Amino acid sequence: MRIQSPSLVELHSFLAVARTGSFRRAAQELCVTQAAVSRAVARLEADLGQEVFIRGSGGVVLTPLGTDLQRMTARHVRALETAGMRLRKPRERLRLQLSVVTSLGNLWLMPRLEDFRRSHPEIGIEFRQYRHDEDFTREDVDLWIDVKRSLRQQWPRQIAARYLIGREILEVCTPDVARGIRCAQDVLRQPLLYHSAHPDNWNIWARAAHLDLAGQRLGCGFDLVINMVDAARAGMGVAVVQECMVHDDLRAGRLVAPLGIRASTGRGYYLCWRRAQAQHPASELFGQWLQQQALAPVSAAVRQ
Repeated sequence: MRIQSPSLVELHSFLAVARTGSFRRAAQELCVTQAAVSRAVARLEADLGQEVFIRGSGGVVLTPLGTDLQRMTARHVRALETAGMRLRKPRERLRLQLSVVTSLGNLWLMPRLEDFRRSHPEIGIEFRQYRHDEDFTREDVDLWIDVKRSLRQQWPRQIAARYLIGREILEVCTPDVARGIRCAQDVLRQPLLYHSAHPDNWNIWARAAHLDLAGQRLGCGFDLVINMVDAARAGMGVAVVQECMVHDDLRAGRLVAPLGIRASTGRGYYLCWRRAQAQHPASELFGQWLQQQALAPVSAAVRQ
């Protein structure tokens, strides 16, 4: 019988490009050359007789055929990778060392981490201390989840980084505080809780809400998002915060977004790793899982 399925090399290359939107980033993820990824995708397209990507100056997007191929193969390729690891290392547990921004780790990652552990019990995760002034030279970390602190920030040349989550902010408060908010102007009558490293987040939100904050005094400032969220939960005022940080609070009704006005800071959280790092199967699986979690819909409690 003639084999009808693409090779695993071709599928790995195709799926990596589909995930990252770039042949270059796919090559970095797979620890191969960009030319090797291009050749593998070209063989796949030649075998299928159709293109799986539309190439453009801004990257690549999936064709309808590519979308179908990704949907039908991604889960099975991940299962093969997992099976390979378990069979190859039956007595050795893979270890993955992470350094994660404190607030994101506590508010977003930890509530989801049990899902990864159930899916990949062969991978042990160890958390390393997060450093605000990280220079990415530590040998005790395989992956970082770090924050882009400004629009102009450049990652070190030896580091590859992929956007994960957290560009958008919105206003949140308790249901009791929200009862006094019927329009954007009402927000200014409440104490405005802010992140002390990014007080301009309120200006970004105000522009999206068509408000002028000139002369407006802010309320309490916090150096950690997790503390600002605690203050909002306690009814101390209204906070503007990344939606991912309050996903569970919004779903449970502890916090609401009374107006649901979202604005982009252009920053967000990134998954980072050393370009020269040898291929780490646990890192790849964890990175794919993170991306799936980040793409999961966030349903905020927005009062109508």
